[in-house]
Amino acid sequence: MGTLVHASAVALGECGLLIRGRSGAGKSALALDLMARGAHLVADDQVMLEPTGAGLQMSAPATLTGRIEARNLGILTAASAPALARYVVDLDRVETARLPEARETVIEGTPLPLFYRVESAAFPSMLYVLLQGGLA
Repeated sequence: MGTLVHASAVALGECGLLIRGRSGAGKSALALDLMARGAHLVADDQVMLEPTGAGLQMSAPATLTGRIEARNLGILTAASAPALARYVVDLDRVETARLPEARETVIEGTPLPLFYRVESAAFPSMLYVLLQGGLA
């Protein structure tokens, strides 16, 4: 059946990013920034998570498919498609280490690498390159 979580999600190819954070933390804004760089929308505001043999499938609830909030502008439409979660970013926590130790979170029995928000204008670019090629 899966679990519905308060989050946003984008993907680049087959590589999906689950964006977590409190209301107003910037989940939709980060998703929009990544979409402007070439990622595609999976879901905004609510993400359905479903464990599969291939990994943790992320998708939008039917009522939110293809919609993303642009705060102070309105609800935008965008192509969206399910994707497998490969990474999680938590916008409620700030990264302070220059080269942080690897972190992991387990969602629906699936371990995923976890990153914290980086307070830099380059943060969306960092995540985009992560989705393109992963960590060294």
